[in-house]
Formats: sequence, C-alpha cells, structure tokens
Amino acid sequence: MINELADVRSIQIGENTNIWQFAIVLENAVIGKNCNINCHTFIENDVTLGDNVTLKSGVYLWDGIRIDDNVFIGPNVTFTNDKYPRSKNYPATFQNTIIGKGATIGAGAIILGGINIGDFAFIGAGAVVTKDVPSRALVIGNPAKRIGWVNNDGTKMVKVGEKDFLDSFENLWVENNNMLKLA
Repeated sequence: MINELADVRSIQIGENTNIWQFAIVLENAVIGKNCNINCHTFIENDVTLGDNVTLKSGVYLWDGIRIDDNVFIGPNVTFTNDKYPRSKNYPATFQNTIIGKGATIGAGAIILGGINIGDFAFIGAGAVVTKDVPSRALVIGNPAKRIGWVNNDGTKMVKVGEKDFLDSFENLWVENNNMLKLA
C-alpha cells in the first residue's frame, strides 16, 4: 500500500510494503518486502532497505545507507553521510553506513556516516554512535558505549562470568576483543 499523499518515485518496492502519507522515496531507492515506512520520512536514491524493515516517523535516509532485513529504526533517528558537510560542496562519494540484520536503533539516536552496526545490535534511545557497533552489542549514551550484549529479541544477555554470557536459549557466549562469539 502506498498512501495517495506519499511521493514515491521508485518502482523497486517489495510486496506487502506500506508507505504512509507524506513519505518521500526517490527513484533509485530499493525497498524490500513487508516493510513499514511511516509518515514524514525521506529515502534518497542510493539507499537499500531489506525485508521487514520498520522506519518510524521523522527518519531521513541519505545516499550510502544500507539496511539489512528485520531492522527497526525508531522515530527521529538521524543519519549523516558526509564527514565534512558544506553548503553546495558535495564529496565525490558519500560515506556508507551499514545496519546489520535484526538491529534496533532507538528513538532520537544519531548515527554518524561510515558506521557499521552489527547484526542484532541494539542502539539505545538518544545514543550518539561515533564508531562501529559489534553484532549483539547494547550501546547507550554520548558517545555511545557498550553496556552489554543482547539476544535476538533485544533482551539483555545474562552475565555468568567475567567474559561469559548466556542467551535466552541458555547458549554460552564469550566476549573477546569487544566481540561476542558462541562458545
């Protein structure tokens, strides 16, 4: 469903995707299946969204952003794509930002250009992300700092040792060099 008050130029939109009123989607954007693009959003040309993505109101996706499947982007999340922005002075290429599958970005978070956010990572509301976030990391604050690890459903893993964590299925994970690996 594309609301009659949306301005959608792209024809590369998957089945069962809903695009609500006052959303703008430029012609080269690619949007997967079963997405929900809320009102008052903007999706530029060089943007790709996977399947089952939720984009809440007030989010603008600039050139160079790649969003994998099953990602939730909360209201008023801000993305950038130019490290040194100046009016009417454009870079040869914009920074690429990659959001991994199953990730969640909370309301009002700011994601600087060129950042990679790993699979199932959870960015807390209002966080300012200035560097890459590993898969399954839970980060909050300004600048964003890791405070834990999360399960596929976004709940926090249970710490059972100095660097050991149990997921919701009681699988043991081990932290090593700011990464989490299944034991």
